[in-house]
Amino acid sequence: MASRVPIWFMVVCLLSLTGVRAEESESKEFVLTLDHSNFSDTVGKHDFVVVEFYAPWCGHCKNLAPEYEKAASILSSHDPPIVLAKVDANEEVNKDLAAQFDVKGFPTIKILRNGGKSSQDYNGPREADGIVEYLKKQSGPASVEIKSVEDASNLIVDKKIVVVGIFPKLSGEEFEKYTALSEKLRSDYEFGHTTDAKLLPRGESSVTGPLIRLFKPFDELVVDFKDFDVAASEKFVEDASVPIVTVFDNDRSNHPFVIKFFNSQNAKAMLFLSFSSDIADAFRSKFHEVAEKFRTEGVSFLVGDLEASQGAFQYFGLREDQVPLIVIQTNDGQKYLKPNLEPDHIAPWVKEFKEGKVQPYKKSEPIPEQNNEPVKVVVADTLQEIVFNSGKNVLLEFYAPWCGHCKSLAPILEEVAVSYESDPDVIIAKLDSTANDIPNDTFEVKGYPTVYFKTASGKILLYDEDRTKEAIIAFIEKNREKIEKEESGKKIEKEESGKDEL
Repeated sequence: MASRVPIWFMVVCLLSLTGVRAEESESKEFVLTLDHSNFSDTVGKHDFVVVEFYAPWCGHCKNLAPEYEKAASILSSHDPPIVLAKVDANEEVNKDLAAQFDVKGFPTIKILRNGGKSSQDYNGPREADGIVEYLKKQSGPASVEIKSVEDASNLIVDKKIVVVGIFPKLSGEEFEKYTALSEKLRSDYEFGHTTDAKLLPRGESSVTGPLIRLFKPFDELVVDFKDFDVAASEKFVEDASVPIVTVFDNDRSNHPFVIKFFNSQNAKAMLFLSFSSDIADAFRSKFHEVAEKFRTEGVSFLVGDLEASQGAFQYFGLREDQVPLIVIQTNDGQKYLKPNLEPDHIAPWVKEFKEGKVQPYKKSEPIPEQNNEPVKVVVADTLQEIVFNSGKNVLLEFYAPWCGHCKSLAPILEEVAVSYESDPDVIIAKLDSTANDIPNDTFEVKGYPTVYFKTASGKILLYDEDRTKEAIIAFIEKNREKIEKEESGKKIEKEESGKDEL
């Protein structure tokens, strides 16, 4: 395994240069700036290039920028040099490029190989020395040959998933398929290969293969697989690398498995309790039994320590006085809650969930006692009444209290709302997405603020124009619909201004 180059060592080396060289180093940018006009030509010249898709307003992108630049400066001296580049995906002219690489959030980093013919997600660290170490490995062979016990101990380390192919000879159809598997999954796992299983820790050592052996730090520590079909072996690696019960605590080595848990397409059953409590072992034992029983029935299981789970509690709208508790989230966004449970409650409640006997839980702020401000407050429990059943044209902002862009939009929405105070057919409203559940099948909220317009007849339109008072009012006037009202037993149609049919 390649050794890490300490950042302090690089800094000392750079500072030892002459003043002229230091000034040149400070002024030179090592990260290439690409756009729609030069992307294909630049990427096409390289067998290995890393591209960050970013947005100038993104806080995570701003934090990454200096680390990414440091890494680029170090990797420019690698043999051969490793090229790091960036694309402003917020620019209109680059949005087709971002769509081509399925960029759905910022920053998104892609590793492009063979002149851009293949693309993989970057799943490594976000600090300079970690980026350097990760990319050096990614630019080398996908699978390293294990020739000694030392090679094996360097590769197969605690708290990591490692895949090793064992072969009688390093050639043939099985070896070629294993090489294709390692290339396909190299961003997610460590791969090695050997002709001598006796060099490996754990597992039966007399085998000659061909077989795939997966090492992991949980459950059964070694699993073997003999089907070298790439699709079948990929499924084996993905399935075997997921713990029966994922642990969510302050141990950072568990975080990759937590990410894998939340990326799963399964329903997600999460038990939260204090790991330091006297009852923790009993709960974890029972939960593990249930997880083993239901692991093949479309449910993944996680146990979270209360101390580390504050973000999850805020997201799900949970309270500490409900612990120990289980919450199950399904792919359609529905949540099911069992608070203040005992160990023996776990199995029957999960069984009831699987049988469709548990009612969904909805996170909602309390309904405001007063809602007289120009911008109306919507919570989950009033979304149906104020937005869907009002029969009015409603502009609804989904926001987060900590979001700077939301804070900038707030006074503008207030002005818009004041403009419509005398118009009974238009409502300007806001909903705190961090404190209320929203129907994912109706509103797609991937960032803040997200603004939707619901017409009087129920059409849902995403507002994606300028965040100015004039632009928002123009959008409302263009898309608002007539509302028919009864007056003295007769239907009277209210006139609308500037109405265009979509």
